[in-house]
Amino acid sequence: MTTPDAATQAALTGPMADPLPQARFYERDYKLRTDTVDQDMRLRLDGTARFLQDIANENISVAEFTDTDPFWIVRRTVIDVVEPISWPGELHLRRWCGSMSTRWTNMRVTVTAQHQTNPFNPTPRPAGRIESEAFWINVNEQGMPSRLSDGAIEFLSSTTDEHRLRWKSMNPSPVPEASDDDRLHPLRITDFDPFKHLNNAAYWEPVEEELLDHPDLTEGRFRAVIEYLRAIDYAGGHEAITIRRRREGDQLRMWLLIPDASGELQVASTVTITKLPDDYYAS
Repeated sequence: MTTPDAATQAALTGPMADPLPQARFYERDYKLRTDTVDQDMRLRLDGTARFLQDIANENISVAEFTDTDPFWIVRRTVIDVVEPISWPGELHLRRWCGSMSTRWTNMRVTVTAQHQTNPFNPTPRPAGRIESEAFWINVNEQGMPSRLSDGAIEFLSSTTDEHRLRWKSMNPSPVPEASDDDRLHPLRITDFDPFKHLNNAAYWEPVEEELLDHPDLTEGRFRAVIEYLRAIDYAGGHEAITIRRRREGDQLRMWLLIPDASGELQVASTVTITKLPDDYYAS
């Protein structure tokens, strides 16, 4: 399995930077819901993604440039679980622009949790923390990348010193050959959004299923990276995703595959789960 060179890996997987003093935040509180946690009451990756979607949608709806730049798509989401979040608890999400260019931005979200106790989870736990970053592309009504409005550029550029953001894949490994380990992940009508595309959070559901076989990866701090390469649409008759995966050391890689018109499998999304050292972030 091909791996990135050491310099590239270090550059792409370092701890996320703290916000600059001039950063402008959008903040919201949410109640942690039982439909976003697993049987051990841990906040799942797809549950985390849904909260990230919620604050993004709400942020865009009240932004100063909501009328000029209303359409955005996510190209990549990075989730660093620094301290596990579990139910019950109250979430606080803080969102800001970490870096940008004229057509896209890296939007950072810090998720913190004040845990509570109840008869189902009576043991006190440390306050939870998740760091995340998503590569958002501004698009026009036809879904094509589009230049940000002058107002959006002025607003976002005042928040970050990085104004030359470029795309570079964090999951560069090519898809391996098919094997007997490939499995199917059925899709449901409830996985699709109003635009008949698979909801971004639903891509994480087969990842959660795969992690059942790799509990060591999520015992401590870990990073999860998903990159969206092709849309999975309901109109295309996509009833299942083929899951291909490989484990190497402290890293799990996954490829989510869908058939094209000729029936040949194409990569729709790539995922990497990596264990992080305990000192990856300052306490």
